[in-house]
Amino acid sequence: MVTIIGIDPGSRITGYGIIESNGQKHRFVACGSIKVTEKKLDLRLQQIFDGIREAIFTHQPEEASVEQVFMHVNPGGALKLGQARGAAIVACAIHAMPVAEYAARQIKQSVVGYGAAKKDQVQHMVKTILNLTTVPQTDAADALAAAICHAHARKLKNMLADVK
Repeated sequence: MVTIIGIDPGSRITGYGIIESNGQKHRFVACGSIKVTEKKLDLRLQQIFDGIREAIFTHQPEEASVEQVFMHVNPGGALKLGQARGAAIVACAIHAMPVAEYAARQIKQSVVGYGAAKKDQVQHMVKTILNLTTVPQTDAADALAAAICHAHARKLKNMLADVK
């Protein structure tokens, strides 16, 4: 079993989700969201960094999965999203944790079976896959989906390594 933290970076809300997985069976550990309240950029990034570090410290994941930045309509929004992503990745890197990156379409394809799935479809499948009693909040569900996607990718990578 490996413990994976999935991260859905956002400039206002960054979701995180932690699972344990053997590649086939996944167990929910924790999830939540970091709501950025500061106005100044440096303090906003600090909040994201601190929130991810706290989740790592509390749950001790071994690997991380982060959603890649998609092309945003507003270039300023894409930059802010990239900065939030950077803060989250550095929080993982400080703990010498390998970080895998996946496109949003790849994450949705892995969890829902359709790369253009809607948010509620991702939430429903995360709830089903992890056998949760309630639907996780949107950003936390996206982060859990990123962790599940990484668990599936690890399984495939291990299977291919066994073939060699």
